[in-house]
Amino acid sequence: MIGFLSLFHREIARFLKVLVQTIVTPAVSSALYLLVFGVSLGSTVQSQNGVDYLAFLIPGLMMMGLLNNAFQNSSSSIVNSKYTGELEDLRVVPLSHHQIIIAMGLAAMVRGLVVALVTFVVGSVFYAIVHGGFIGLHSVFELIYFIVTGGLVFGMLGLSAAFYAKSFDQLSAVSAFILLPLTYLGGVFISIQNLSPFWQKVSTLNPLLYFINGLRHAILGVSDIPIGQSMLISALGLVMFYVLSLFALKRGNFHRW
Repeated sequence: MIGFLSLFHREIARFLKVLVQTIVTPAVSSALYLLVFGVSLGSTVQSQNGVDYLAFLIPGLMMMGLLNNAFQNSSSSIVNSKYTGELEDLRVVPLSHHQIIIAMGLAAMVRGLVVALVTFVVGSVFYAIVHGGFIGLHSVFELIYFIVTGGLVFGMLGLSAAFYAKSFDQLSAVSAFILLPLTYLGGVFISIQNLSPFWQKVSTLNPLLYFINGLRHAILGVSDIPIGQSMLISALGLVMFYVLSLFALKRGNFHRW
């Protein structure tokens, strides 16, 4: 376990060294989203699933920050290691492929968790100022479940994408043209119940919808998707991306860029 813990600690220390970039910047972005959409425009937007729009927005922004930062943490670690030539060390370290994936996935989840917690604190402050109270918590188990699964899934997705990427542009394309649209269309800002039946069915094909609604149900007790279905899809995603990252670690490109 010494090697496993050392790798996990290294990944944690890596993003803590650039705290402004990894934590402060996402927190400022979330605060701006909450200020513009939740506070300024929230009074003009109808309630979503019977809850105030500002309260509806907070869990979505938490999961958006969690998933994006988990992906960025693991992918940037592999990319930087490729650029410096350090990635070859993973071939000779006394760690199994499973230990490498789990250590880096957990570190990615920790970064995403920190961003999600900061977003929740900022959102709670805005909510208290506007409504004079605090947001409750519907289910601690669901909260832990979706934070852990979401962080691990996107941490492993970042590993897989970075191993197969042959340039910075290819990795950036995954984030800009796949993850970003899926995130914004995953129910962060609006309930899919407001969409036409056709687009509701299309939205159910978006895997991020289940993570976002799962966390929203954990905090507010409301969701566009049955909570059991969200938990099942999240678990299947965890298994699928674990296998994908394991295959990428065995077959991916370790050569220096």
